[in-house]
Amino acid sequence: MLNTAPKECPPHLLALARQHPRVTTVVINPVNAVSLASARLAREQGLIEPILVGDVAVMRHQAQAMGWTLDGLRLVPAADETEAARLGVALVSQGEADAIMKGHVHTDILLRAVLNKSAGLRTDSRLSHLFHMTVPGSCKALCITDAVINVQPTVLDKLHIARNAIGLMHALGNPEPKVAVLSGTEEVSKSMPSSLDAAELVKLAAMGALPGALVEGPLAFDNAVSAEAAAIKGIRGRVPGQADILLVPNLESGNFLFKQMVYFMGATAAGLVLGARVPIILTSRADPPEARLASCALAALHCAHQASRAAVA
Repeated sequence: MLNTAPKECPPHLLALARQHPRVTTVVINPVNAVSLASARLAREQGLIEPILVGDVAVMRHQAQAMGWTLDGLRLVPAADETEAARLGVALVSQGEADAIMKGHVHTDILLRAVLNKSAGLRTDSRLSHLFHMTVPGSCKALCITDAVINVQPTVLDKLHIARNAIGLMHALGNPEPKVAVLSGTEEVSKSMPSSLDAAELVKLAAMGALPGALVEGPLAFDNAVSAEAAAIKGIRGRVPGQADILLVPNLESGNFLFKQMVYFMGATAAGLVLGARVPIILTSRADPPEARLASCALAALHCAHQASRAAVA
């Protein structure tokens, strides 16, 4: 039942990202082979220029084992993952880097450093995570949010999560992404709180809270992704069967969904943390190289979009 086909970093995503300059990226505590290999791959593919923050002796030893000399790279010494997170975030705060990449560091330690008020990376938005899902041979992407950070988000949290996702879709060239607010039903029911949240979020969107997107819900998963299912059930709208973003009710549902796509469909899950002043490439030890590379491509496009907006302003 598990899909064992080779993974693929979406060629169109890689091509788009390569149209822009490399993004100077702080890699937090890359003291193991997986995180160093990820930084090396993204650099060789022209996506990032890494600054490696961690135990320099360990990084050099690990790099030597994989035949990487680290010549020409900036290495910043740090005693442990906590100091690496603090020093790496400080480099971004000082304008010396434009993105952050998770190495061998616990996510809570990294995000705590990012959210520290003195770091200056917080914005008015809540942090959220987005998975950009693609399957081999297709350029169609389906984004799932939030399956990593916000466990049981409120309506206000979901408003922030949606805004972050919409902003990334704009960066990818989609000026009006279609957002399906998921629930277990299309009917608003007090017995299903996620349907109430969806209805409230759609009302807020109609009032202008989510510009630059089409937002509809509540929608069950089948009707969000299948035009045929929506037609059979008589569900009308511009989002059913055409969703670009799936706004899930809670972390568990999103976590199950993206992993089902990865393990049953062979999908590549590129992930970013959004809502801070810079994108955060949040990889997992189980991620294949293709997913890590795709995450770096997403970050590069996000940074290029932010730079173009800043230039206009």
